[in-house]
Amino acid sequence: MTENKQKSAIRPTDPAPGGSPHELDWLDGDIPRSRLFDDTYYSRHGGLAETGHVFIGWSGAGRRWRSGSDCTIAELGFGAGMNFLETVRQWRAQRQGAARLHYVSFEAYPMSRDDLARTLAPWPELRDLAPLLVEAWEPEAPVIDIAFVPDVRLCVHFADANARLPSLPLLADAWYLDGFAPARNPQMWSEELMREVFAHTAPGGAFATYTAAGWVRRNLEKAGFEVSREKGFAGKREMLRGVRPL
Repeated sequence: MTENKQKSAIRPTDPAPGGSPHELDWLDGDIPRSRLFDDTYYSRHGGLAETGHVFIGWSGAGRRWRSGSDCTIAELGFGAGMNFLETVRQWRAQRQGAARLHYVSFEAYPMSRDDLARTLAPWPELRDLAPLLVEAWEPEAPVIDIAFVPDVRLCVHFADANARLPSLPLLADAWYLDGFAPARNPQMWSEELMREVFAHTAPGGAFATYTAAGWVRRNLEKAGFEVSREKGFAGKREMLRGVRPL
């Protein structure tokens, strides 16, 4: 998600305007923008490139599967699934041995199936994978839990992560923290939720996020992560990544 410093905090209990699924506007024809959060779903500089730089690179997920190890990735903010699909694409190209991928995500305000298809259509890199996600997409269900492609399991919880994550027996090797901008969606970046993220991270596991907001960094440090600032994507100066100590 792109970061925007304006206000308009959304509580996780607020309903999406106009009902569910999430209502969108479209910028430049095909970039979805949430009416509820007044924020776009991915960088105009290139959503897949942002995924590779911020999430796959700095979370350590890529290193893990290139070493032949299984990898569990968890994500706050599934959006249109671009992080997931690009992760699967790179995983299929780079994994070694019999490595398996388990991807768990949370999305309280899902797109409709038609909007999902429209968002993914412009990306030729995803032409083989996107139709599989569109076909499996059921935003009215409480959860999607499927074998997406061989050795890749996808689980998307259509729920507020603040409510759902604490009860899950999840231990992630890597976290993608990709909610809407912290100033617009503070509940996705709260100290309480960051403590749950830490509790559901394997020792030595890491998170990555596009944001470098000071209060988000402090919440992650209070949770127990060793946090560092790294070079951001495109014109963004900084982003955050962190590790749960062994």
